[in-house]
Amino acid sequence: MDQASKRIDIVPSKRRALILEHLRINGAASIQELADTLGGSQSTVRRDLEHLVEKGYLERTHGGAHLIQPMRATFERETSLVAHLLHAEKLAIGREAALRLSPRDSVIFDSSSTVMEVVRAAADRDLPLTIVTNSLEIADFAADIKSWRVILPGGTIRLGHRYLVGEPGESFIRTLHADLCMSGASAVTGTLITETTLELASLKRAMIASARRTILLVDSSKFAPPGFCTLCDISEIDEVITDDRAPEDAVNALRAAERIVTLVPNPKTPKFETPS
Repeated sequence: MDQASKRIDIVPSKRRALILEHLRINGAASIQELADTLGGSQSTVRRDLEHLVEKGYLERTHGGAHLIQPMRATFERETSLVAHLLHAEKLAIGREAALRLSPRDSVIFDSSSTVMEVVRAAADRDLPLTIVTNSLEIADFAADIKSWRVILPGGTIRLGHRYLVGEPGESFIRTLHADLCMSGASAVTGTLITETTLELASLKRAMIASARRTILLVDSSKFAPPGFCTLCDISEIDEVITDDRAPEDAVNALRAAERIVTLVPNPKTPKFETPS
């Protein structure tokens, strides 16, 4: 079976992420161009575009589509798509962040997809760790690692997502004194870090306040207009790890605030290579 035939069977969330990546690089594309690139039919591409337009990712053009910046501060990417977007960049950021971990560290991990890549990379290092996380996905992955103690703080599962928010988890986290917190964010705008929901922002503030050091993990697409609510100022973050496509002015603003900014080399992966 050739590569094009294989791509027809890509699950919808991964296929839509590949469409968004193509449009991120090229700005716009025709239906025929997307069908040729993905190896699927025009009718499949049309359905994917209709879905992405309905969810607020794209605007349709005559015979195709182009990418738009989210118009709403409360815009949230679908959970099924998030892990596939800029996957290679997230993988590289996660590997770099895992190097910050030492044996017997206590670490608070939030529920972002980039932090999930830190967890996978940390497992490869085989370090004994104590982990606190609101992510059901991270907890499920970490449960099989014998050298890790895994703590779920409790709370309510947010509809459509695999993480916990609210009480009693938030109050529990505020009693901790962890070595390190690793967090993602919805957007970084100058020195302001934001989230799309009040509940998640409140929980993440508790995580940051309960750790001696906090590392923010964001791919270059997160340097964008602010989300709905403030998470914190960059002064509360010790280090930012991102990929080297981050806008130069954004990086300079963070460094002017005397924060450590680590740029990981952008992976030279072929366009539309299906993430593993």
